[in-house]
Amino acid sequence: MPGTTDNGADAVLVARYIASLSGRAWGIALGLLAGMGLFLATNVLVLAGGEDIGQHLGLLSHYFPFYEVSFVGSLIGFGYAFVVGYAVGRLICFVYARTAHD
Repeated sequence: MPGTTDNGADAVLVARYIASLSGRAWGIALGLLAGMGLFLATNVLVLAGGEDIGQHLGLLSHYFPFYEVSFVGSLIGFGYAFVVGYAVGRLICFVYARTAHD
């Protein structure tokens, strides 16, 4: 019958696809997600203003040198968060590809 496929063939195709997942794509996707998340969180706090803005978010400066809760700090934080997200995305793809093989 046209349009039907063997389930075994589908499983092989899925396994090949999983094995070929792009670490670069995962890295860029998670890097952008983490970077934009920190950028937006920082700028929301900056726009909200107040006496002691971003008290807890400012603690990231212990891990990300030169990061502060300000607009310039949000750009610096974006860079750091992108790098961390990229590394995590590559690691996820690497581990997933290694464990997905039979």
